[in-house]
Amino acid sequence: MPRKGPAGRASHEDVVNGTIRGMKKTDAAREYLVISRGQWDPHRSAEEIQRVIDRFYVWHDRLVADGRMRPGQRLAAEGKMVSRNGLVTDGPFGEAKELIGGYWFIVADGLDDAARTAAENPCLECGLSFEIRPIDHERATASAVTTETPPARR
Repeated sequence: MPRKGPAGRASHEDVVNGTIRGMKKTDAAREYLVISRGQWDPHRSAEEIQRVIDRFYVWHDRLVADGRMRPGQRLAAEGKMVSRNGLVTDGPFGEAKELIGGYWFIVADGLDDAARTAAENPCLECGLSFEIRPIDHERATASAVTTETPPARR
């Protein structure tokens, strides 16, 4: 039986082990980070956007209750960037097209399944897009080839 984390949700360990509600231990349940990108369509009225936001929360809450999603958070507009030389600049965005508005997690049996779930998000109708990335629960090592590995070392 899965243990419950905060607010009755599946614990991190249960997600990693594939024992969340509705999934057998043998299923390959994994966590996928969903990064919300973009801005609302400027041609949409505030009322249209609010209706989509309301539909999003109904969709989101249903998936959380079903154990298919874990909540994330919206991100505030302000931020800082810190570089290797210790330089701190106002941020957080490198370019306006890279705006990140928030994040959450999908629990799915594969990247394609996670993408299908994200494709149901009502906010797509109003200009947002979503990047879906598998969570790698392994500790970082210098010998592993990861997203941080320079191309010359791959």
